[in-house]
Amino acid sequence: MNNQTEFTAVAEPNVKGYHTEFTVADAIVNELLQAGVEAVFGIVSIHNMPIYDAILRDGKIRTVTARGESGAVNMADAYARATGKLGVVITSTGSGAGNGAGSLSETWNSGTPVLHITGEVDSNYIGTDQRYIHEAKDQLKMMEGVNKAAYLLKRPKQIIPFMRKAIKEALTVPTGPVTVSIPTNFQAQIIPNNHLIEMEALQNQEVKLNIPADVVERIALAKRPIIWAGNGVIASGASEELRKLVDKIKPGVVTSESGKGSIPENHPLCIGNFAFFPQVEELLKKSDLLISVGVRFRGSETNGWTLPVPENHINIDLNPNAFNRNFDTLYTLNGDAKAVLQEINSLLANKEIHPDADYVDEVKSVRQAVRDDLRSQIGPYGEVADIMREQLPENTVLVTDVTIPGYTWGNKLFDIYEPRDYLYMTGGGIGQGLPMAIGAKIGQPEKNVVLIAGDGGFMVNSSEMISAIQEDAPIIILLFDDGGYGILRYYQEAAYGRRISVDLKNPDFVMLAKSMGFESEKVRSVEEFKAGLANAIASKRPYMVVVDVEAVGVLEYKDSDEYIASFRPKQG
Repeated sequence: MNNQTEFTAVAEPNVKGYHTEFTVADAIVNELLQAGVEAVFGIVSIHNMPIYDAILRDGKIRTVTARGESGAVNMADAYARATGKLGVVITSTGSGAGNGAGSLSETWNSGTPVLHITGEVDSNYIGTDQRYIHEAKDQLKMMEGVNKAAYLLKRPKQIIPFMRKAIKEALTVPTGPVTVSIPTNFQAQIIPNNHLIEMEALQNQEVKLNIPADVVERIALAKRPIIWAGNGVIASGASEELRKLVDKIKPGVVTSESGKGSIPENHPLCIGNFAFFPQVEELLKKSDLLISVGVRFRGSETNGWTLPVPENHINIDLNPNAFNRNFDTLYTLNGDAKAVLQEINSLLANKEIHPDADYVDEVKSVRQAVRDDLRSQIGPYGEVADIMREQLPENTVLVTDVTIPGYTWGNKLFDIYEPRDYLYMTGGGIGQGLPMAIGAKIGQPEKNVVLIAGDGGFMVNSSEMISAIQEDAPIIILLFDDGGYGILRYYQEAAYGRRISVDLKNPDFVMLAKSMGFESEKVRSVEEFKAGLANAIASKRPYMVVVDVEAVGVLEYKDSDEYIASFRPKQG
């Protein structure tokens, strides 16, 4: 008796005859198409094969293959941010869904509309503790913890309203990720190809917004106004309306990091993403009006919500929960930013407004002062930022990972001129930049996409480099290599005078990149960086420029004494 397994080659089957009936998986694809989905990201598995096969048979949706579920979620997230469309990611059950959970928490933090389709064990085994393959103790609860909402399909014939509810939930303000779990034994189940027609009553689209006269009067009379522009401006497509209001009342314009590009950052009144700088804090203290538009007021951008916001605060937000959420608002105009700004502009059109020329000059002075202040602290990297802005096209998409170059100067000195041309990790998790850059490039193939990453975080998802090659996504990676977790080195040494687990053994990044199909080079000076970036742009292929931080200059990062002290022993 021979115990060795024998494998016999067989002819390729003719799959055309295998599928003549309408299944749950077909219904899922139909609903994606109805929602305008053009691309899905993910990893195929025995627990989602029928869905992938339905996509293949339909032929209208592009599948983008990642090398890990966490990267796949990041790609779908960035695709949605860069395009304004629904992002869709498909993962496997249990551990596969769990692998995507960390990235889903980033998507929830950013409020990105993403539909996560995952398998679930056979419906007969859910909750039975029988250890079915890929079973999780409670997958639904796990997904609820990192999503806006999570749903489990319980009746196959209800798949159409089930999917529509999930898609609508992801796209409804406050937008965010929604997970749908489809048990494996349901996916290939044959169901009637019936039609659900939603009969919505036609409504007059010319809805008159009732903006209080006092709001308009306060805007018209303000002598030291500030506008704080957030992602809500971008999400509603309100950049033109914002620009018109700025030109009318001549405010200082601060942007949140998510709001970069809501107004061109070379506008003379755009101070930009410098809200927590002392010069801006002083401007806020003296302000007689703040108009915040689609802003979350994150703690990291407001000195822990301590910035001096004026009592005369008019907030515009489609989410009613923005009312008094992080700062008090005298008026919250709960509505779409584009429509509200259009109405405000209309009401101001015939009003005589006389901006204070001295205040306008002061805003311009603050705009320059914060940039000069930052440049004085970052050594050669101000010049690096200038080289990037000079060489790269105006509509370049910049992605910053959680790394010192990203959140000290990359997110401030590289001006963004158009909405959706800047992406960052809102939740602060390292290593998500590479798959984010790939997703952005899939969504905006005609634009240059540039990633600023650090060596420590980059290795988290470095396998996705091959996904960029496979999917023909020629991104440019600027990898700042300081041999470890630079920011944690600083915090440990500042707090304790010693460090642990922050110095890393790295591969030869140039060799790694080339083995993945990238072109690559290492640079050791600003002059070499200039030439390296020019080579990357000219290549039009996936390219990595590895910056030797020790050679170019180690950035001396410094945080507040109060924050450093928070790591030391203290009384409860």
